[in-house]
Amino acid sequence: MSGVREGKQRKPIHLAAHFPGVNNTTVWTDPDAGSQIEFASFEHLARTAERGLFDFFFLAEGLRLREHRGRIYDLDVVGRPDTFTVLAALAGVTDRIGLTGTINTTFNEPFEVARQFASLDHLSGGRAGWNMVTSSDAFTGANFRRGGFLDHADRYARAEEFLAVARQFWDSWEAGAVLAEADAGVYVDPDRIRSVSHSGPQFDVRGFATLPAGPQGHPVLLQAGDSNDGRAFGARNADALFTLHSSLEDGQRYYADVKGRAASYGRDPDRLKVFPAATFVIGDTDAEAHDRARHIRYQQVSGATAIAMLEQVWGRELSGYDPDGPLPDFDPVVDSTITQGRVRHGDPVAVARRYRERASAENLSIRELVIAVTSRQQFVGTPGRIADEIDRYIQADACDGFILVPHLTPRGLDEFVDRVVPLLQERGAFRTEYTGETLRDHLGLSESAAHAR
Repeated sequence: MSGVREGKQRKPIHLAAHFPGVNNTTVWTDPDAGSQIEFASFEHLARTAERGLFDFFFLAEGLRLREHRGRIYDLDVVGRPDTFTVLAALAGVTDRIGLTGTINTTFNEPFEVARQFASLDHLSGGRAGWNMVTSSDAFTGANFRRGGFLDHADRYARAEEFLAVARQFWDSWEAGAVLAEADAGVYVDPDRIRSVSHSGPQFDVRGFATLPAGPQGHPVLLQAGDSNDGRAFGARNADALFTLHSSLEDGQRYYADVKGRAASYGRDPDRLKVFPAATFVIGDTDAEAHDRARHIRYQQVSGATAIAMLEQVWGRELSGYDPDGPLPDFDPVVDSTITQGRVRHGDPVAVARRYRERASAENLSIRELVIAVTSRQQFVGTPGRIADEIDRYIQADACDGFILVPHLTPRGLDEFVDRVVPLLQERGAFRTEYTGETLRDHLGLSESAAHAR
C-alpha cells in the first residue's frame, strides 16, 4: 500500500492551523516572532487560516509549566492563556473557521465542560471542537483540589465515562424545548427537558443542562493518543484524530488501523478523519527551501536545548557535555524526575540504545541527533512541490488532512496561505469557498457523532 488511490474519487484535502505553543517547534528568538499571549497573535493566525479556507484553528492546553532540574523550563515562560476564553474571543472576529481546543478529561467535570462547549458552539454559530485528552500526571494534578488522583490505567476509563455524561447534557434538551410567545416572551417547556442521571466509578451526577445544545448538537470531537487504549478510545468516539505519524508508510499503517477499528465498532470509517501534525518550509527553489529548513531547525534546537532534551531521556544532568560532541556512553536513570510535566516515552534505556545506534550509523552529534529525532512531518520545497506532497499523502490514504504547525507566531502561516493554497485549489482537491456554516460541514460530518453511530 504505497501509491495514490487508483480508480477512486479524489479525496478532499482538509487543513487546520495549530497555534504554536510550548514545544521546540516555535522559534522565539527570530526577529519576526511575536507574543504568545497577546490576543492580536491569536486573531492574526485564526484570520489567516480562515482566509486560507482551513477547516479549523487548533489551540493546545497547558495546565502547568514544565520544570527541568528544578526550574521553569525556558520554552514555557511565556505562559498559556485559558483555552475557552481565547476561543470565545476568536468567535467574535472570525466567521466560518472552526474553533477547537484541548480540554482535559482528568481535571475537569462533565457538566462544566459540556456547558462551556455548548456555549462556544452557540456563540460561534456551530464552530466548536473539543480535543479530548487524558492525564495521570501527579505533577500537573497538584494544581487541582484532588491532585494526581488517577492511576495511569484508569485515564481512558474516566474519559469514556466523562464523555458519556457530557453527551447526556448535550442531548437533554429536546427539539422545541425553547418556545416563543408574543406576549410572554421566550420560555422553556419543562416537559421537553430530560434530567441527567448518572452513577458510575468516576461520576455521580444528577441535574439538568442549563442551555440547549449548540447548532452542531455535539461539538466536533478530536482526540490525540497513539497508545492502544488511545486508538481504541478515538476510534469509538472521535470525529477526528490528531497524530504525529510522519512517513507515508507509517501514516498508511496508522490510517488503516484506526479506520478498521472504527468499522469494528459499527462506525462509518469515512466519518473518522485523520490529521497528522506537519511543519513546512517554502523556498523559490528546493535548494533554498532546504537551506532555510536547516537554519530553522538549528534555531529551534540550540545547544542548550539539545542538552536539556537529552537530559529528559537520560534522567540526569548532562551540562558538562558538548552539544556538538558524542552521546553519553552510560545508560539513563530509569525512575528520574529531572523533568516534571513532560511524558517520557517508553523505556529510557531502550530509547538511549536507539539514539546511540542512530548517532553511530549517521555520525551525529548530540545536537544533530536531537534535531533528527524531534523533527515532525515536514514539507520542504517550492510551493508546487509542497502542494504535490500534501495531495499525495491524502490520495494515498496516509491521512485526510494536516494540522499545520508554523515555526513563527503569529505570521508563520501567511506564506503557506498565499503561495500553497492556490496551488491546492488548482489541483481540484481543496475548496475555493466555504460551502457550509459549521465545523461539521467543513469536515463532511453533517450530523452529530451521537447519531452517526
